[in-house]
Amino acid sequence: MKKRLFSFLAFTALLLSSFCSYSQPEKAEAGIRAMMEQTKVVGLAVAVVKNNKIIYTNAFGKKNLESNTPLTNDCLFRIASISKSFSATSIMQLAEAGKLGLEDDISKLVGFTVRNPKYPETVITLRMVLSHRSSINDSQGYFTLDAINPDKNSNWAKCFNDYEPGKGYMYCNLNFNMVGTIIEKISGERFDQYVKHHVLDPLGLYGGYCVDSLDQSRFATIYEYNGDSARFEASPGAYAPRSKEIANYTMGYTTPIFSPTGGMKISATDLAQYMIMHSKQGRYKGKRIISKNSAAQMQTPLSTEEGYGLAIMTSEKLIPGKTMKGHTGSAYGLYSAMFFEPKEKFGFVVISNGCDPRYSDGFNTIIRQAVNILYESLIAK
Repeated sequence: MKKRLFSFLAFTALLLSSFCSYSQPEKAEAGIRAMMEQTKVVGLAVAVVKNNKIIYTNAFGKKNLESNTPLTNDCLFRIASISKSFSATSIMQLAEAGKLGLEDDISKLVGFTVRNPKYPETVITLRMVLSHRSSINDSQGYFTLDAINPDKNSNWAKCFNDYEPGKGYMYCNLNFNMVGTIIEKISGERFDQYVKHHVLDPLGLYGGYCVDSLDQSRFATIYEYNGDSARFEASPGAYAPRSKEIANYTMGYTTPIFSPTGGMKISATDLAQYMIMHSKQGRYKGKRIISKNSAAQMQTPLSTEEGYGLAIMTSEKLIPGKTMKGHTGSAYGLYSAMFFEPKEKFGFVVISNGCDPRYSDGFNTIIRQAVNILYESLIAK
């Protein structure tokens, strides 16, 4: 691990040392472009926050390879698992309103029995689901709640791990598709509309979970790298509108159509504004989205080794010497990161619509290098 860390830091330092005569933004841009020339990257959108204000945004590379269209700051991306924090934020709002509690039985909230058959007396709480400590897994899939519903799937028991709920951690997308369903059942609003009305609109952000409600001309095409052919291949499924399924929608059950676990589409700049809200303990531009207590709960790790709270993780591996809070995302070839340092009030959003899929210390290597280039150029003293 020490050798990998040294190699990573040496590579980043080498990039930056070549551009010491540049201004801060120029140094950042030169470093990003040099990195992209040496690695496989389709496009990269970035936003940098300092003193809880956006100080820099830019887009590099291509929005679409086939048309040779450049990536721009207003491009929308499906940000993958960073979407989970929007679902958790919505839950905290409903909890503050007294409409549910984090210790509530998930069975009562979702509308069917959710119990680990090995521990039938142990209640699986909403807090456990939000923190991936529910003992639930994705082995039966997560695109429909039928996977875990005993009335719909004879293999429902396979959705549960061997350990008792609350006693272990496993990252699980099904957890958050159930969370989205609960938001819908409790609020009475369709999931995508709830997030729009109660999170995005108050912050003045453009985005959402419903493809048909957005300007599709702004979507950055997402590409998956094929190692066998050494080529990037478009992933049209990333923006599948699922219009027919929505036309036959069942409130409070078919919510996974919108993918509360990973389906938010938003620009890097607007995602950075949302990030500032969390950095400022739930408040941004005079709007209180969640309380300080709710923000603190989301950011407090409940799993020691993994550092995962309520859809906000804590990591010391992204930037050496800094304790960062946020979330990553990866799906269809896209890689994303939204991380902030709440005490020092800086943060980064980095999104790639296609890049080398390799990882180091739990992060996509390209995303991690980009964050460190931006940190050294624009934040570090």
